[in-house]
Amino acid sequence: MTINRRQSLVAGSALAAGALLASPFAHAQADYPNKSIRIIVPLPPGGSNDVLARVLGQKMSESFGQPVIVENKPGAAGNISTEYMAKTEGDGYTIAIAPNQTVSVNPVLYPKLPFNVSRDLQGISLLGRVPMVLVVSSNVTAKNVDQLITQLKARPDRLTYASAGSGSPQHMAAEVFKAMTGTRITQIPYKGSAPAMIDVLGGVVDIMFCPLNTALPHIRSGKIRALGTTGTKRVTLLPGVPTIAETVPKYESDIWIGMIASRKTPPAIINKLNAELRRALATPDVQNKLAEQGIFAESSTAADFDKLITADQKRWAAVIKAANIVPE
Repeated sequence: MTINRRQSLVAGSALAAGALLASPFAHAQADYPNKSIRIIVPLPPGGSNDVLARVLGQKMSESFGQPVIVENKPGAAGNISTEYMAKTEGDGYTIAIAPNQTVSVNPVLYPKLPFNVSRDLQGISLLGRVPMVLVVSSNVTAKNVDQLITQLKARPDRLTYASAGSGSPQHMAAEVFKAMTGTRITQIPYKGSAPAMIDVLGGVVDIMFCPLNTALPHIRSGKIRALGTTGTKRVTLLPGVPTIAETVPKYESDIWIGMIASRKTPPAIINKLNAELRRALATPDVQNKLAEQGIFAESSTAADFDKLITADQKRWAAVIKAANIVPE
């Protein structure tokens, strides 16, 4: 086929125009970040999600040479911040903390969310895990998980457990425990872990599956008793406390927390953020700061974090269906 001079000029002009259009976009990726980055946190200040955002935000700011601003957007069990994140431009300058409740539990608990996690959001990296611990108030005489199960079976629905609301990690941990042990415990939902713990300390509620960082001071003071942790390994901060799985084989219900971006974010920016987060999480000072708060640093590739989100959605969908859990 012969290409005449006019066709050649047209083709060359098209290529040049394409290069001009692509150039600013490509330059923006190569130059990233050239302004401040916001990390959206779906919960109020002070908890594990907020701690991770602020510790890692400081490291990112030092490495990138740009301010990293942490912005808390709590509400609606984390759905407000997740919807906000789903509607961002996808330029990498707004990213968000994502605990398993917001990206794995809520999408199967709430039937009509205005966003779709797999369509609208992109995993950047896993950041860490927060073990929970099964604690009982001074009203409960059980000294270990086996004794508690015996008491629960002898008195179905008589003992109560505190949760931070429908679909919260505390709620889901209790439902898995009930299903695997054949026990019945009455849920008392609260708006967060702090008010729930107050009533466990006061003996108003009997049991709680509680994030380690919330429970630890009260365990150490002797105000509540720790019977077991929810992960697959014993927690170094509570070396004498066994895992629940040592009594109930294959039981596991930890909280994991990661970082997400808009699905529209270019892969080059996702890769740059992933590399920085994994570098920061591997440093001893970050690991120590997080461990002091009961958070155990753990990173992943972006693809592996997406797989974790999807796998957990399937797991919790089965639990929610079996327990007939509905949003509050």
